[in-house]
Amino acid sequence: MMNKRLRALWLALSLASLQLSVQAQAVDARDPWEAMNRRIYAFNDVVDAAVVRPVAQVYDQVLPSFARTGVHNFLGNLSDVWSMANSALQLKGQATAETLMRVSVNTVFGLAGVLDVATEMGIQKRKEDFGQTLGYWGVPAGPYVVLPILGPSTVRDGLGLPLDFKGDPGQNVNDAATRTSLTVLRVTDLRASLLKTVDTVKEVSLDPYTFVRDAYLQKRENDIYDGNPPSDFDYSDPELSGK
Repeated sequence: MMNKRLRALWLALSLASLQLSVQAQAVDARDPWEAMNRRIYAFNDVVDAAVVRPVAQVYDQVLPSFARTGVHNFLGNLSDVWSMANSALQLKGQATAETLMRVSVNTVFGLAGVLDVATEMGIQKRKEDFGQTLGYWGVPAGPYVVLPILGPSTVRDGLGLPLDFKGDPGQNVNDAATRTSLTVLRVTDLRASLLKTVDTVKEVSLDPYTFVRDAYLQKRENDIYDGNPPSDFDYSDPELSGK
């Protein structure tokens, strides 16, 4: 009888040890704060469903397509100014010159950027931010983190956000009401452009959190390497998150 109990206890301990081992292996090294991140992700999802998504839907339905395109182009022209600065910080001479040309052409001939004349002329658009600049100079991404309201990020990208906000020409306008309006417009424009994408991810993904995390981290590495990461680059290795 005692032997049976000992065998049962041994079996229970073995199963518990196996379960703990599997759980330990399942932890993504890039996301050590997953429990916290999931809670913030859920909070952001509630805010999005209650406020951001409905506003974006109204914006998408009420504004004509040409007007939404004009707003998107205008905001993109503002963003190009900061992209140009970050290209310069990364010593990318050609990218800096081409982005300067984009801003000049769109501002002068595109009604302050409402019309994207530069793209029609074949001048490539490049998006650069300070997180990419830090990555370019070898600063590791650090752990994945979900920021309240702002969404997916990493420690490196999060540290770069204050400078990204400061570098946005729309945030340097003296009038507070104008600054707020531009911020709301930028968020609305971005969310409206993702209406179908976000809905699709939630419908087809078994775990939308994991899908968003993996997609974000892979995109950021592609951004840092200008779309050409090394062929042996391991997206799951947090030590390879900077050049």
